[in-house]
Amino acid sequence: MPVSISKRRPRTSKKTETEKPEASLKDPRTGCNSICSVFSSSILYRVPLTILFLFFIYLWSTSTTVISGNVVHICISSRKLNDLYCLTAGTQPGLHVPVSNFTKPVIRSEEEKSVVVLGESGERNSSNFTVGASPNVIKNETSTGERGSGLDQDSKPINEKSLDSFLVDWDSETGEERYRYINSKDEDEETALKAVDKYLKIQRSWLSTGNNRNKQASCEGKGIYVYDLPSKFNKDLLGECSDMVPWANFCSYFKNDALGESIESLGKGWFRTHQYSLEPIFHSRVLKHPCRVYEENLAKLFYVPFYGGIDVLRWHFKNVSEDIKDVLAIEVVKWLGSKQSWRKNSGKDHVFVLGKISWDFRRKNKFSWGSSLLEMEEMKNPTKLLIERNPWEVNDIAIPHPTFFHPKTDDDISNWQNKIIQKHRRSLISFAGGARPGNPDSIRSTLIDQCRSSPDQCRFLNCTSGGCDKPESVIELFQDSEFCLQPPGDSPTRKSVFDSLVAGCIPVIFDPYTAYYQYTWHLPEDHRTYSVYINKEDLKAKKVNVINELMAMSLREREDMRSYIVHELLPGLVYGDPNGKFERFRDGFDITIDSLLRMISKNL
Repeated sequence: MPVSISKRRPRTSKKTETEKPEASLKDPRTGCNSICSVFSSSILYRVPLTILFLFFIYLWSTSTTVISGNVVHICISSRKLNDLYCLTAGTQPGLHVPVSNFTKPVIRSEEEKSVVVLGESGERNSSNFTVGASPNVIKNETSTGERGSGLDQDSKPINEKSLDSFLVDWDSETGEERYRYINSKDEDEETALKAVDKYLKIQRSWLSTGNNRNKQASCEGKGIYVYDLPSKFNKDLLGECSDMVPWANFCSYFKNDALGESIESLGKGWFRTHQYSLEPIFHSRVLKHPCRVYEENLAKLFYVPFYGGIDVLRWHFKNVSEDIKDVLAIEVVKWLGSKQSWRKNSGKDHVFVLGKISWDFRRKNKFSWGSSLLEMEEMKNPTKLLIERNPWEVNDIAIPHPTFFHPKTDDDISNWQNKIIQKHRRSLISFAGGARPGNPDSIRSTLIDQCRSSPDQCRFLNCTSGGCDKPESVIELFQDSEFCLQPPGDSPTRKSVFDSLVAGCIPVIFDPYTAYYQYTWHLPEDHRTYSVYINKEDLKAKKVNVINELMAMSLREREDMRSYIVHELLPGLVYGDPNGKFERFRDGFDITIDSLLRMISKNL
């Protein structure tokens, strides 16, 4: 039986004391009146009460009590209905209740936690952003240092163990269930968290799930216009691949439409794709979209192919002035300002794809890293697709990091699904990463210690010593593991989360900003379908041993989650080959474009 505990407090009566009758029974008339009144009432109400009592007996004998979400449902079984019909909480016929698969969870309170959003500065430096007085006020403290044919969120496995580290309560305004991963310490923090929930709900309302891939949807009224920007804003940036960063040559990553070199040992559709290659990958796909139009007046959506993330990356490790870092950002906004199509709706129907995290484009004067592109007033209205969004910006939308898998056909996806669902996994847990000794907020060292202390259950791949340089090593590790630990790194999100999901390894999340407050179009709202949540504050306080927590999960729970990941999520987390064609699946690009068009149609 799907079970959850309601956090709604029962209403208390306004009366605090039972009123006492003023008349005394010593008065015979008063006593008679009281007795007669009671006798009359019992006679008058006995018949309807008896009928009501018999009705409840009948209801009890033909019903089932289901605690789903945080509401107790009374569900009546009927020969006229194939499923239970629930009378409470507004549920309708067709509620699928796999009663035998679930047990009652235990929910405990969280410790007070702070809201922290980490910024990224290349591979070595990071910036911690803590919520200040309002959702839009961010204090900075510097420190050194990836769906199938459709998501069915009504019939899904639930990981009960993960309920231990978060609260399920009610939205005071809508009455809907919500997950509370963080208990706010003060009013300002509560305001910030409410803003996060609000913007996530708005973005989920834009998600398009109705397209049937077996029949190509009509492009009428859905034209996509691709600006022909001067090459300095995109292709020329790729030409600087040899000296983009001091210790690596990026040229090989930009081969094959930026998918990188093929990995034959992993099979068809596998490439050495860099985590910052989203911009050219997306550009290649848009150019071949069936709804692309070549006249601006036919367009519903305008795509700006500015490789802003690659522009930022090339200055990360070079000592240049802030003016130089902002040259292209300023020029592209100026170029757009000269277009009637931009001025018509003030950029609201325009979209940028930026292949880094939001904080890399929000440089203030006191910072030395990143550009100030998203701090420009002109950039408030357009939609920005990023690998990590600013949770307090509704027009920042997170889409999956590029993985190493870029299928070309439906069969590529199906063959991979069949392979990993049948894969024998020799390890319960794995962690591919490195410690962050210079970051006091990092939990990585604790995880590494716990992993190494249980070598029979956990395998550690040390990325700081080059162990993760080969994608084959990482993917093979994830294929061989039941759970993959995914702590925050330079920023909350991780490419590794999507690599693990594509490999069928259940990600273990320690910070809600890693996934739950990010990918509204590609991951379901109920995180229990695809991940395990363990609060990082509990780990810091040594209240939890991750190995023991994961060992306690049953085989059935693991199989249910993996089945959902592989069959429902996986196709929608990868970006298909630009020359590919899918009939049965919608990949990450398809979901993004469809949802963008839905968003534009609702907002304009």
